[in-house]
Amino acid sequence: MNISVYTVKPKLPNVLKPLEEMARNLWLSWNFDAVQLFIRLDYESWLKSQQSPVRTLGMVSQERLAQAAQDDSYLAALNEVYSRFQKYKKGETWYRGGKKDVVAYFSMEYGMDVSLPIYSGGLGILSGDHMKTSSDMGLPLVGIGLLYRQGYFTQVLNADGFQQESYPENDWYNRPVERKNGKDGEPIKISVDMAGRQAVAQIWEVKVGRGSLYLLDTNIEENAPDIRNVTAALYGGDKETRIRQEILLGIGGIRALRALGINPAAAHMNEGHAAFLALERIREVMTEKGFTFHEALEAVWPTNIFTTHTPVPAGNERFDVGLLEKYFKNWPEILGISWKEFLSLGREHPNDDHESFCMTVLALRLAAYANGVARLHGDVSRQMWKGLWPGLPLEEIPIHHVTNGVHPRTWVSSPMTDLLDRYFGPHFEDEPTDLSVWNRMDRISDEELWRTHERRRERLVAFARERIRRHLKRTGAVERRMQQAEDALSPYILTLAFARRFATYKRGNLLLRDPERLFRLLRDNDRPIQLIFAGKAHPMDMPGKELIREIIHFAEKNDVTSRIVFIENYDMSVAHYLTSGADVWLNTPRRPMEASGTSGMKAAMNGVLNCSIMDGWWDEAYRPEVGWAIGHGEQYEDNQLQDDIESKALYDLLERDIIPLFYQRGRDNLPREWIKRMKTCMKEIGQSMSSHRMLMDYSNMFYFPALKNYKRVVKDDYAESKALAAYMAKLRSAWNSIGIINIESNARPVMQRGDFLTVTARIELAGLSPDEIQVELYHGSVSNQSMDIRDARRAEMKAVSQEENLWVYQVRIECAETGCQGHTVRILPKHEALVHPYRSGLIKWA
Repeated sequence: MNISVYTVKPKLPNVLKPLEEMARNLWLSWNFDAVQLFIRLDYESWLKSQQSPVRTLGMVSQERLAQAAQDDSYLAALNEVYSRFQKYKKGETWYRGGKKDVVAYFSMEYGMDVSLPIYSGGLGILSGDHMKTSSDMGLPLVGIGLLYRQGYFTQVLNADGFQQESYPENDWYNRPVERKNGKDGEPIKISVDMAGRQAVAQIWEVKVGRGSLYLLDTNIEENAPDIRNVTAALYGGDKETRIRQEILLGIGGIRALRALGINPAAAHMNEGHAAFLALERIREVMTEKGFTFHEALEAVWPTNIFTTHTPVPAGNERFDVGLLEKYFKNWPEILGISWKEFLSLGREHPNDDHESFCMTVLALRLAAYANGVARLHGDVSRQMWKGLWPGLPLEEIPIHHVTNGVHPRTWVSSPMTDLLDRYFGPHFEDEPTDLSVWNRMDRISDEELWRTHERRRERLVAFARERIRRHLKRTGAVERRMQQAEDALSPYILTLAFARRFATYKRGNLLLRDPERLFRLLRDNDRPIQLIFAGKAHPMDMPGKELIREIIHFAEKNDVTSRIVFIENYDMSVAHYLTSGADVWLNTPRRPMEASGTSGMKAAMNGVLNCSIMDGWWDEAYRPEVGWAIGHGEQYEDNQLQDDIESKALYDLLERDIIPLFYQRGRDNLPREWIKRMKTCMKEIGQSMSSHRMLMDYSNMFYFPALKNYKRVVKDDYAESKALAAYMAKLRSAWNSIGIINIESNARPVMQRGDFLTVTARIELAGLSPDEIQVELYHGSVSNQSMDIRDARRAEMKAVSQEENLWVYQVRIECAETGCQGHTVRILPKHEALVHPYRSGLIKWA
């Protein structure tokens, strides 16, 4: 069949043209007054379009557009919003430097808006907030991802409560994306090798305020059907599909930026999916400069940033050697290294020929900067990956932490944002990096805050009832059951929400362990509670699906469907209702399996109080004044024992603290103590868990240093990288011969505080000069049990003389701490171009 293809766009009157520009910029996703323009234009079209502004414009009749063009009230609102949009794009920002060289941010998914369904959950939502915040701050950052034809699945529950999946096709011509074309009007395309075949991808752009997100798409005629399906679905298919997607994301993403004329001076890998980009960046330098692999590595390493999100070893992406060989068998030749050396880049134990290839290990080996996503997760990550730096103390493993954050104007409900704008002033919107504005929470009256929150609970209940009616109608429920949906939930009682991915470690059924105790709380005539659940299980996670089914069966079997409901197809729209309308946000993971979590942050910024296990972000944010902690951060080996203890602790909190506090009312029927906690919660979490704090951390810790490193690296035709590679080769060659021959000190069995300790070490440098190594005194308190040095401090030792083949190093320190103290000496690399001296295998202790 010969089909001619063309694009039809809506025909807008000139005065309405700003609508089309704003519809194609996700700035509107965090500016509800812009969204209201499309709702006001045609509410039915807005609903049918699945809240897509671009699609809405295409569905509205020409007659209605002509009416709007003559409506002075509508035009006034349009002009006011469009003026704000233009002011935002041109306004002064936190970052005021140059933008010739950019940070390229790579993520497998982005949760920007319901109109762009290319996300599954927390990782994508975080990436979306990252992009929006970067726009607010004016950072030199662009995003790279994949354009999934089917996105993630749509969750449908059958009459038995069992999750089923559907994969609707996305029509990208009616979404906020635009294909990038060259000067000739043809699509800009790149190609990557996939097991001997060329996979061609076109590039789409998503405008995000001042910034851009670029998405690669293989669903084009040049590709064979299986290659076209590389970008069919997020996290769909088998391992072969995954490696293809990750090749396209990492290698293809770098090539796409080059094709667009964008220089990725630094690259941020958000999780290990994009780690192949490091190989492509090395290949580029080798090709352009004729460098060896190790010379190119030293040029790229200081400009790579890696964020890990996985707190358990099994959650890290691994590929069998056979599959890797199928897709990368020619890469060792390209890079000038052996196949064993290539595999070692992704192995914890390079000499283990049976070990698979780990994307997290690849990223950690090829990035100078690495971080976890919460303080506790940083600790867990250092423990998990310490084997990559043998001999290095745990606290010095070069994996830092930047605690996740959320974008306030995306996640704080529109009514609450209006309230905050009134009391915080224009500063709240115009200078989002000034987090001290949240200290103005105390200016808001209890009455106004509570009424705003109550309206959001009412909206949540109305929304939940509509979703329940829709579900019951689709599953063929009888009329009596349909009528019961009208009575589901109450807008006036204490509402607890549990909404997240349904995986067994998140324990969505923890509150069901003592049914009789739960029934008393649900059916209490004076102080009742109600529970709202939502979340998807991975399509292949049968235990997760059974958890959902268990909750639904529990409610129906025990006739508590008016008090326990499950809202299907959890997405950003559902999340907005839940995080702003609930009273308590439940989180019950097994510690320390929650890397960070961000849904509780969104809830907290809306005044919803958290009740959570001490895991992820809550481990560092919890105070009694802002919510409740289940337990004290204990970890258990027996899961059944843990569930029993922590479920009882949760019931105790509800019965003794949470429920009484909520229903403690005065004559004005206001829960004043509860509201006091709401204000403290919003004030503290609004500052500490804002994505603007997060991006300032990333910028100061990683982005700005990496961009500075890039300028230094390329200077004088990469001379520094060549010098560093030569130094590292020389160092590794001599390393086995380097040694600490002896250590002497003036330490007595008992020293007085204020005494000075002089330590002398004789070092065999094996032909190196003293300025090519760093000799340190490593000292601190000594553990009585393990004889390890705790809370260690480092003091650099200086070369003071030479005795034949040995160099004498010395340092003098004050005895400042009391108790059992100890010291030793160690040797590390030392070169001005090293971001840090912790290179794998290069540490030597006395």
